[in-house]
Amino acid sequence: MTRQNYASLQAKINKEIDKLRKQATALQSKSRKPVIASIVRSMKEYDISPEEIVAAFGKPVARVKSPAATKLPKAAKPATPKKSVPPKYRHPATGATWTGRGKAPLWIVDAEKNGQTRQEFLI
Repeated sequence: MTRQNYASLQAKINKEIDKLRKQATALQSKSRKPVIASIVRSMKEYDISPEEIVAAFGKPVARVKSPAATKLPKAAKPATPKKSVPPKYRHPATGATWTGRGKAPLWIVDAEKNGQTRQEFLI
């Protein structure tokens, strides 16, 4: 795929995403209007003021934008810092260590080719 094809395809996809976001916002707005009207009608019927609603929440509530109204999609959960893992294996001659996660280092691979086992390098 050439760079120009990629760029034009990316632009086309972004345009479609924007179109779908606008449709989602319109749909949400359309479905919210009857609910808000019902709430206002009930507030008038029972003589409830907006201040009483705020007091019922306990504190002023900030308006949260819907995910459809935001420009960029948000991550499912916030990134947490990775914890360091203590080493599990140590090379006796060089002192090099390995946690046992990910691709095995060359000194482990070479030792296994020579007939040694990983258990011999356990810390």
